[in-house]
Amino acid sequence: MPKESNESSKEDQNKIDKDGIEDTVETSEEMIRKRIRRNTPSPHRLTPQSSPPRFVSVEELMETAKGFTNMALAHEIVMNSAFQVKPYEPEEGSLEKRVKEIMHKAFWDCLESQLNEDPPSYGHAVTLVGEIKETLLSFLLPGQSRLRGQIEEALDLSLIQQEAENRALDISKVAQFIIDMMGTFCAPCRDDDIKQLRKITDIVPLFKSIFAVLDKMKIDMANFAVSSLRPHLLQQSVEYERKKFQDFLDKQPNALDFTKKWLQDTADYPFLNFLPPVIKQTLLMDQGRFLEMQQELEQLALVASVLLIVYNSAGAAISGLPGLMERLKKTIKILLAEMHTPSFKADETFAAVAEKLCVELRGCLSQHGFSPFSSDRENTLKGQIVAAKSADNPIRKVIDSRIQTYLLGFLESSAHWSAPALPGGLIPISKELEEIAVKLGRLVTFNKLVYSPFYHKILQDILKQGESLDV
Repeated sequence: MPKESNESSKEDQNKIDKDGIEDTVETSEEMIRKRIRRNTPSPHRLTPQSSPPRFVSVEELMETAKGFTNMALAHEIVMNSAFQVKPYEPEEGSLEKRVKEIMHKAFWDCLESQLNEDPPSYGHAVTLVGEIKETLLSFLLPGQSRLRGQIEEALDLSLIQQEAENRALDISKVAQFIIDMMGTFCAPCRDDDIKQLRKITDIVPLFKSIFAVLDKMKIDMANFAVSSLRPHLLQQSVEYERKKFQDFLDKQPNALDFTKKWLQDTADYPFLNFLPPVIKQTLLMDQGRFLEMQQELEQLALVASVLLIVYNSAGAAISGLPGLMERLKKTIKILLAEMHTPSFKADETFAAVAEKLCVELRGCLSQHGFSPFSSDRENTLKGQIVAAKSADNPIRKVIDSRIQTYLLGFLESSAHWSAPALPGGLIPISKELEEIAVKLGRLVTFNKLVYSPFYHKILQDILKQGESLDV
């Protein structure tokens, strides 16, 4: 079947690098931020000029792309604790999938035809055993010489070929040895697959199943390697990413133009202005994570806004009732789950939110002996809830501002290991907000360690430009 396509610690050096970067940035960061607020004129006066275009060869572009891909993979392994290698499958109905199916069917049909000859022909079977042998050997660790010897002896292709030519080959015996070796190497989650292999008696279905299980074992081994590699990447990733990014800049000198503009426009709050129309180059590898957090925050802001409206309207009648806020919150989140999809209809959704919450309140007030809202009061509440869909809604703007304040406070206090006080109106979303703040803090800290030398130089250039314009 055709084939488908130094661990020594550097803690001391990393500590020196990290301390040096943080000392440099922290001692000058406050000075730069204060002086930028005083001295920097309108950003339009300081729009950075792009570097002159530099022509590069195809080979340089390919080399740069490869380096960036390796850096992105290492970054993903470090930042995403749930990262796993997954098997590639062509899209259902695609030409690629159809061609793959046709080729595989033709191969297995040919194998079956050879084995059904009299006498049987084992040409394809020997080829398969050779591929399986290579895979089994790839699972070995450096010190497993005994197992290596067993595999080399039992799957000696020249001997198997001679046995086939002399009609002395017991292909079932070879298959059973392969299954035994797979059982030795496989993860516990594959034990059932191995048991199923032992039940198959027909050679062609057996070999097809062996390859299917081997493919799963390859993924298992790759993910084991990723989990083993992660601690070492954590130790060296800052230095590695900074070097790779510098290599990228050497080949693309104008690659930080958008980052310069971003720092000019938002020097005080660069990470809270998550994603402008053009993604900053230093954040490209975390683009998906920042976008996900931004969307979560938008939904949480709406949830908090609607709940604040409801509780201000109902007052003491529902204040402190156990479980009510969680029920209302769950209802809102369910109805807003698709708010970032093209098919989302804000007017219809918020009307539904208003209606369902009023029904919930009606039942709750009646259950606890309170008079229901009058028709006018209920309509007023519905109107306030529907109005929250607008980004210019006063209550929503207050909630947005408080979320920004909390996140900024979290970033500033993370160095002191103390979470900031939660602003009013955010209690219903406190758990989700803290989770996002922790993720954001981790991204910001890592990004700062890697790219602070680049940021520092850009900010100093901005400051010098501002001072020269003031003179």
